[in-house]
Amino acid sequence: MLAPETLPRRQGLAASVAQDAACVVVCGGRGERLGLRQGKALVPILGMPMAMWSVQAAAEAPSIDLIVVVCRQDDDRALRRALASMPYSADILFAKAGRTRQSSVAAGLSLVPANMPYVCIHDGARPLVSPETFEATLAALREDSSLSGAIAAYPATDTLKVCERGVINYTPKRSRFWCAQTPQTFRTRHLREALAEAVAEGWDFTDDAAAVERWGGTVICVPSSRDNLKITVPEDLEMAEALLTERLSRQWDEEF
Repeated sequence: MLAPETLPRRQGLAASVAQDAACVVVCGGRGERLGLRQGKALVPILGMPMAMWSVQAAAEAPSIDLIVVVCRQDDDRALRRALASMPYSADILFAKAGRTRQSSVAAGLSLVPANMPYVCIHDGARPLVSPETFEATLAALREDSSLSGAIAAYPATDTLKVCERGVINYTPKRSRFWCAQTPQTFRTRHLREALAEAVAEGWDFTDDAAAVERWGGTVICVPSSRDNLKITVPEDLEMAEALLTERLSRQWDEEF
């Protein structure tokens, strides 16, 4: 694990805000499908490393008091430099990415204090996430004590086909399907127990909610914007830059 020192903290949140959540930003992707040699976390979007857009959004969410950046050893120094110049009000820790997503999430979760009630898991490759999306998933958990998790998602709009070797078996009802995103937010204790059970049983989940579901927890979908896309191929980068440019332009117009 990388040295978990805390970077400089910026003040400014209202004292009345309940800061009861941590955010683990998973940035372990290598970016092969983007055709790059560097880690995906460092791919520039509008002049800022991709992962920093997610960190910035998490830092602007009033409930989040701690952010754990899980990254490759090769990306660590550059990400620390980028963070040093950012205004934020959450503490920032670093953990080393594992060989799988599940192990990377576990590494980040290990730095979240046991008394932190909630933890948001977010992909560093989703730079268009908003602070409001983090808050919406947290609000869902606070409002219903029976839930173990709440994930950002949106209802499927395409017609889906169940196929075998390309041959359609049947067409399910589209209304039953949601497209999962991140953040995926959980009661911290429940996620810890779910991941421990997954390791004990030899399961390796690429979706955090799936681990909690198998453990027996109830997880719901919280409606999120389709703009909260994951950067996977070069075309996604172009779309993200266009959407972020539009968003920043709107914010500028509203402020001035």
